[in-house]
Parts: sequence; C-alpha cells; structure tokens
Amino acid sequence: MDVANKTRDDKDLSSLRERMRHSASHVMAEAVLSLFPEAKLGIGPPTEDGFYYDFDLPRPLTPEDLENIEKRMQGTVAQDLPFVRREIDRETVRELFSRQPFKLELIDGIPVGEGLSTYTHGSFTDLCEGPHVESTGKIKAVKLLSVAGSYWRGDERRPMLQRIYGTAYESQEALAEHLKRLEEAARRDHRKLGRELELFMFDPIAPASPFFLPKGAVVYNLLVAYVRSLYQRYGYQEVITPQIFSTELWKRSGHYDNYRDNMFFTAVEDREYGVKPMNCPGHALMYASKLRSYRDLPVRYADFGRLHRFERSGVTHGLTRVRTFSQDDAHIFCAPEQIYQEVERFIQMVLESYRLFRFLEVRVALSLRPERRVGSDDMWSRAEEALEEVLHAMEMPFERKPGEGAFYGPKIDFFVPDALGREWQLGTVQLDFSMPERFDLEYVAEDGAKRRPVMIHRAMLGTIERFLGVLIEHYGGVFPFWLAPVQGVVVPIADRHGEYAKALQQRLAGKGYRVEVDLRSERMNLKIREAQIQKVPYMLIVGDEESSHGTVTVRLLSGENAKGEAMEDLEARWKRALEEER
Repeated sequence: MDVANKTRDDKDLSSLRERMRHSASHVMAEAVLSLFPEAKLGIGPPTEDGFYYDFDLPRPLTPEDLENIEKRMQGTVAQDLPFVRREIDRETVRELFSRQPFKLELIDGIPVGEGLSTYTHGSFTDLCEGPHVESTGKIKAVKLLSVAGSYWRGDERRPMLQRIYGTAYESQEALAEHLKRLEEAARRDHRKLGRELELFMFDPIAPASPFFLPKGAVVYNLLVAYVRSLYQRYGYQEVITPQIFSTELWKRSGHYDNYRDNMFFTAVEDREYGVKPMNCPGHALMYASKLRSYRDLPVRYADFGRLHRFERSGVTHGLTRVRTFSQDDAHIFCAPEQIYQEVERFIQMVLESYRLFRFLEVRVALSLRPERRVGSDDMWSRAEEALEEVLHAMEMPFERKPGEGAFYGPKIDFFVPDALGREWQLGTVQLDFSMPERFDLEYVAEDGAKRRPVMIHRAMLGTIERFLGVLIEHYGGVFPFWLAPVQGVVVPIADRHGEYAKALQQRLAGKGYRVEVDLRSERMNLKIREAQIQKVPYMLIVGDEESSHGTVTVRLLSGENAKGEAMEDLEARWKRALEEER
C-alpha cells in the first residue's frame, strides 16, 4: 500500500470511529434515561479515543450502574435501530426538550436563524448536528470505562454533573487492543510512578503546584542542565527576570486584555501587580534597554524563570497541567532576513534533543495566517515562505494548517509519540510581529535607518514539569542511566561489609555518580527487591569475597548478574553507558 492510500484509509477509519463514538454516546444517554427517567442531559461528544456524556442524576453512579447501562446499550445495538436526522424549528425543539434545562440552555445559545437538528433512534431523541453511523448495529464493540465529576460547561460556579466515559471500536479485537493500551497507560501513569519513585508530591495547601522531592529535583535539574549545554553551543544568553510586574506591563503587552483570567494578581502600595505567566514581555524590555545595531542581531535570550498561570481545578492533571512551572523558554530578536537561519538552527537543536530522549518520530505542523492578524500581508508572506523554505531544505515532511497561526505570526509545532503511541506537542517556534510593535523595538540597519526586528518565541521541551511527566510515562519510570536519579545502590550482605560498602559509595560519588548505600539491618534480597521497585539501574552487592578482592557483584535492573567485577571495570562500564546515551 502506498503512502497516499494509507493516509486515505487512516482518515476513513478515523471518521468511522468518530461517527461510531458519537452514536454510542446517544445510545448511552438512552440507557441512562431508561434507568433514571428523571436524569437531566448535558452534552455527549466523541473524543480522540472514545466518548462521554454528562448527566445530572439523583445519586452517584456505582460500578454496578455502569454494568447495567452497558448491558442496555448492547441490547439497543442488537436491535440495529436506524439513526434518523430531522431538521426542526426552534419552537418545536424547545417543546421537545422542555424538561431538559441544559438542552434548553444550549438551544438558547444557538443564534436565531441557524438551523437546528435532532437525531432519533428508537424512542430516544437528542439535540445534535451529527454525523452518526447509519444504525445502532454499526457500533460493533463498546465499553464504559469510568465516571467523573464535571462542572456544567466547565464552570465551577455551575452545577456539578456526572460524566460517564466510554469507548467504541469497529471490532472486538480493536477494542481489546485499546483496553490493553489503557492498562499499560495506567501502569505508566506519571502520577502513580511519581509517588512510588519518590519524585514529586502535591498538597492541597498549594493546589496544582508540584513539590519536587530530592530524586525528582535531580532529574529536573539534569533536564535544565542539558538544555543549558545546548544553549552554550547554539549561542543563547541566559537571563533572569522578575516574578512580578506592574499591570502596566501586561496592559502594554496585551496580556491584561486577553489573558488576565489565567493570571494571578496582587496589590502593593495601592498598585496592581501581575505574577508573570510568560517571559516574553520582560525580554522585550531587556532588548529595549539600549540602542541596537544590525551588528548586534540576533539577540537570543533564554530564561528558566518560574511562571504562574491560573488553570481551573477541573483541568489540572499531575505534572502535565499545573499552575506553576518553568519552561526552556527563549526569545530571539532578529532582522527579517535572519528568520531562515534562526529557525533552521532551532530545528537542528530540537531534533538533537528529541533523539537523546528516544523520541524517534517527529510530526511537524506549519500553522499559517489567521483571518484576524497583525502585520502586513507582505510581512506574513515572507515569514511563511521562510518557514516553508527551512522545512523543505531540511527535508522534513509537514502538514500545512491554514488559518491556525497565532494572530501575531505563523508557527511550527513539533509532535512526538511516546512509547504507547500517544502524541504530545512539545517544541514550537513562533514568529511575532506584534510584540516588537507594542514595545517599539528597533535596531539601526546597515543603511542607518531604524527598522523593526522580528521576535521569535521558541521552546524545545516546553514546560519542564510537563515534559518530565511525559518522560516518566514514556520510560515507564525506567530512566536512562544518565538521567536516573539514583544510578546505583551498594548493598552489603552483612553488617561487617558496611565499611567496604561506604568506601565504594564514596569512590563512585567522588567521580560524579549518584550512588547510595543501603546499611539497613534487612535481608539482602529485600534490599535488592526495593532497589528494583525504585528502578535503580545498578545494584552493587558486596560480601566477604568482594571485600577481600576489592571487587563488586553487579546486578542490573533486568536481573543480569556480573560476579566479581573490578571497580575499574565498573567505572569503565558506566563511562561507556554515559557516552553511548549522550
């Protein structure tokens, strides 16, 4: 099968699954109403991997309820009832849903003059645009997964509804494969592994704000150190900017008008301040602090400053959606003719970093000018052409997304699949014509005229917190040797071997390795088992023989043993491991 046919087949399957899951949500709503006639219906859309429906119910649902709902759904599927679409006038549809307040609210939110439609199967009718499969019998395999609380329309000031999640597939085999992936995803869940591996914690005293424990801080700082090493090679200057700015800055940058619902504010001495949600306005101030010449460009500012954004409690999720975080954030100020070279250098850096973390496939999307935008059409054309030219020159396949660029400029986004095939958007490079305009940024060109620089926003890993969450799940908690928070544990067989064990630990620590020694009065097998649970790459076991010969028995996390290895050989092995991984 050629690439074009495969792409077409993938799109056809994706479309089928979306229609099937949308249809399954209707079948589920019918089943819920049959069990709870007083239920109030919310919305029930398809999602990337399944569907959900929100309900206002007289009591909390139980696992037994889900089983009963699923059985009733299967009965409806077996009847192979057709889905019938009907266009309907506003008065009739309001009468139809007169006992469903959430549906009435949705109807009132649809502009007068826009068409309204319903879908019916059997005796159940729902307000819906569609599309659906032809009949309930086309839903070949369905499974209800869980129940969660969800505020109506995502607003914590509105009623809390019960959201039932489910999924549907074109075959039982495809469903079984999906459920297997869900089991593996649960095993790799970074929130679970973060607790077990003692990497981070959360506390209600600081909602959605992670506390990094010593081991987690090691990994976090290693990620930052790696990015810093790239900055040295690629010509970035690291800066440090304040945490809190007067709202005058946020008004000037446009964040006060467009982003303030996601910001934290405070007042000091009758003056309002905002905690920074992003670094770019501060970097614009630094660029504007002195007169710039074309010879100074490009200026590349990198900043690991802590950022704060108000994320609603309903959308926060472990490390991947938090309220306080740091980014491998940088902004480049350059002349328009330097866009190509700066984007090319950044992509080279992105690809280098992804190879290190074993992200071997990268999907690229180029988002082009939206209808509402700043800057001239000529500027946009030159910027878009520069981005396309770089991608073509680097032989990187990419998808064009017309109309999806930011209002201030086009952008390239980088997506990578993890070990389970789930895709994550990590890196981004965005051209910005607005910020230089708002801050009146200039440079003196070669002809002596003052020109406006282009501002490039870019990040490779994105949020360090989020990236760490992705990495934990990608690796299943088994970090590569260079990134492991504890690279080795020395395990003495008996108390008399403690001094030798401590000497080995000190020797390896002196060479920069992260090594612990387990001196507890516990059985050796228990110590080894706990080190395996902590996913330590090397367990270094020492007893009488090792103490007398100056050696160590090495046990790998995989279970492989190497008895009587000289310390010099172990150090050479670790050195090779670091060289091969980096």
